[in-house]
Amino acid sequence: MKALVYGGPGKMSVEQKPKPQIKAPTDAIVMVTKTTICGTDLHILKGDLATCPPGRILGHEGVGIIDSIGDNVTTFHVGDRVLISCVSFCGKCYYCRRNMYSHCTTGGWILGNEIDGTQAEFVRIPYADTSLYPIEKGADEEALVMLSDILPTGFECGVLNGRVAPGSNVAIVGSGPVGLAALLTAQFYSPAQLIMIDLDDNRLDVAKKFGATATVNSTDGKAAEAVMKMTGGRGVDTAIEAVGIASTFELCETLIAPGGTIANIGVHGKKVELHLERLWDRNITITTRLVDTASTPMLLEVLRSHRIDPKQLITHRFSFEHILEAYDTFGHAAETKALKVIIEA
Repeated sequence: MKALVYGGPGKMSVEQKPKPQIKAPTDAIVMVTKTTICGTDLHILKGDLATCPPGRILGHEGVGIIDSIGDNVTTFHVGDRVLISCVSFCGKCYYCRRNMYSHCTTGGWILGNEIDGTQAEFVRIPYADTSLYPIEKGADEEALVMLSDILPTGFECGVLNGRVAPGSNVAIVGSGPVGLAALLTAQFYSPAQLIMIDLDDNRLDVAKKFGATATVNSTDGKAAEAVMKMTGGRGVDTAIEAVGIASTFELCETLIAPGGTIANIGVHGKKVELHLERLWDRNITITTRLVDTASTPMLLEVLRSHRIDPKQLITHRFSFEHILEAYDTFGHAAETKALKVIIEA
């Protein structure tokens, strides 16, 4: 089968790989029909994640059709169309019983990281009964790809961890795909202000269309000053970091109001300064999280009721034969205006 293979920092290629086989009775083999690229894939290509070795097939998102199942898979059958969760979990270990599926002792975020992923014609899914979701007939599969990772990530790591509440002031630093996913799902809780901050005017324009009440271009270094004016000098109740670099996290530290919450989503490959000399007496909460996908069933219901349209995040479409072009487009988003790309088999 064809697969996109990580070759070490800055290296990737399309290669022929053996079709995956059932290794455990709880496995399923899924023929991938649609997948996408995540910002985390770009972090892997930069060499930021030591858990992902060269030779790994990348990707942890997608939809497909079940090709074969292990003897202990009871929820699904060959031929079923399924949504692939970015997190694989057993449902039985200490962390799974605490709904911390990303820390499953034999699973977690392993697809395209510790085991081969979804940017291939076929993928092996461990714990298929808990790591796949059935797709209803007639469902929009492109929209569903956004529920593999990005939508639950924005919601769980940003909105829930950030304690977004009715009438609160929220700033989201980073108007890329995950920041926009946080923007879409933050509106479940009717905050008074949803302020999007970014360097890219195009992405800020998109954020306005998605429901931002205000946008700030931070190129001039005066984003904090602008947000303070919008909030009467108090700052925001929730600051969501959705980039993964030191300067954006430190901006969140500057924006946060007393009693507020800084919710980190970004994948940080380098150290960040924590300014406790400014924050120690301000009742600040800082949260970190890897998406658990515990919210996926709820988000599926919201999608089914047409109360949210994650398909808005899709800007480009490619066939698998052009996956390297898809990476180039996604990796140069400032020039291509890319948000999420769909790669179709």
